[in-house]
Amino acid sequence: MSSKKQAIFISSLVILWYSSNIGVILLNKFLLSNYGFRFPIFLTMCHMAACAILSYISIVFLKVVPLQTLKSKSQFVKIATLSVVFCGSVVGGNISLRYLAVSFNQAVGATTPFFTALFAYLATLKREAWVTYAALVPVVTGVVIASGGEPSFHFFGFVMCISATAARAFKSVLQGILLSSEGEKLNSMNLLLYMSPIAILVLLPAALIMEPNVVDDTLSLGREHKFMWLLLLVNSVMAYSANLSNFLVTKHTSALTLQVLGNAKGAVAVVISILLFKNPVTVIGIGGYMITVAGVVAYGEAKRRFR
Repeated sequence: MSSKKQAIFISSLVILWYSSNIGVILLNKFLLSNYGFRFPIFLTMCHMAACAILSYISIVFLKVVPLQTLKSKSQFVKIATLSVVFCGSVVGGNISLRYLAVSFNQAVGATTPFFTALFAYLATLKREAWVTYAALVPVVTGVVIASGGEPSFHFFGFVMCISATAARAFKSVLQGILLSSEGEKLNSMNLLLYMSPIAILVLLPAALIMEPNVVDDTLSLGREHKFMWLLLLVNSVMAYSANLSNFLVTKHTSALTLQVLGNAKGAVAVVISILLFKNPVTVIGIGGYMITVAGVVAYGEAKRRFR
């Protein structure tokens, strides 16, 4: 592939990754907060169902990557553990969107590197350079400032968002530790293929118990709003597209590039959400978010230089 064609291909992947991620966030917010669909656990289950079906099609039929088989019971247990933690992170994030503006949700989510560094140290007792830890100070400080300046602050939504962010970081640390063995290592696509059905088995009883009216209310909304099922379908497919494009962008660029793009994605999502949902923002809130993003950028640079 020529350098020009490769550049076009990578640019297309980045656009797909941006549109999928931002689309999922905004559609989740619209469904959960503005549309009357108040079932974050069931919504997450729809995402996982789409990931299971489309991962199978991508790997088995389209052969995006080779199919990797599970080799041991312990490997299955590791994947199941990751799946449960992953469910917690996604459900917590979806619940938080019922109560928080997308802009504030993204500001809190930007603290993922702080929790990742914390869990990585607790799990391995391996210390980073002091400069790396120093870069995390503005990450946390920015969220504290943004919280104080958030006009629609909701404590329960904030707790759910922080919990989801911590679970997301814990999942990434677990993934690095539990699947580090060369004999058991799975690529991201195969990992998603095996995690998704387990997630569905976890989420289905949780939805039926914690969201007992989900079936009746969803059918009622489907009759009331003719685009209800289309929105759910598009939202679920975009959730898979976000995972697929995440894998492809990392494969064709680097993890650091993905982190930089992720910082910019958060800022783009904030701007779009403010324009779409008209949620009020303050100068203090915007300033806090900018401090957090600056800290994340500094953290990524410190990790690169002092690894």
